[in-house]
Amino acid sequence: MSSEAPSPRRTDILRASPRMFESDILDKLSRVHPSVPVIIFVPAIVALALFGLERNGVPGFLGLLLGGYIVWTLTEYWLHRIVFHFEPDAKWGRRLHWIIHGVHHDHPNDPMRLVMPPSVSVPLALLFYGLFAFTLGPDAAPALGAGFFAGYLFYDMTHYHVHHHKPKTWAGRKLRELHMRHHFQDHTKSYGVSAPWWDTIFGTAAKRRRKERAAG
Repeated sequence: MSSEAPSPRRTDILRASPRMFESDILDKLSRVHPSVPVIIFVPAIVALALFGLERNGVPGFLGLLLGGYIVWTLTEYWLHRIVFHFEPDAKWGRRLHWIIHGVHHDHPNDPMRLVMPPSVSVPLALLFYGLFAFTLGPDAAPALGAGFFAGYLFYDMTHYHVHHHKPKTWAGRKLRELHMRHHFQDHTKSYGVSAPWWDTIFGTAAKRRRKERAAG
């Protein structure tokens, strides 16, 4: 009795997803469907936005919302540049770096490891929200948090989109081009996945090669 062969899509996913842990449970937890951040963070963002609007009024709410988004874009840039691309000399440090970000560069099209696992994103979200509440107070924190987490969700979805789709808009094509340059041309450039303007400001913008400039 012959067994049913896996579909091409399933086969591609299995080939693209290397094991990260010996433990089956830990390895499964490291694989995340891209819908998971949406399911977790959209209700949280809506709830925080409603609380923020009630406590700050429309002008204050919009200002804090924008501020939260800007704080996220800076966090995205510096986390990617300083934390994700820090490669320690120690063996355990190299292993930790590979788990955090190295695996993504080794297998950039792995569809199950393109968004952050909830086991990491949720504790970090609580940590950042606690920091906002401590520094700005309980009235400002919800609106700022809504902007910050909306920025994070936009980043996560943008990252998945540029790896697994062919964007049709100019902005989408540009974001994809810059991120592919980071992966395949120079990993010390283009750290801003959803906010590439920080690369221009901090001097890490990818430059087009001479042949590309001549052709373009």
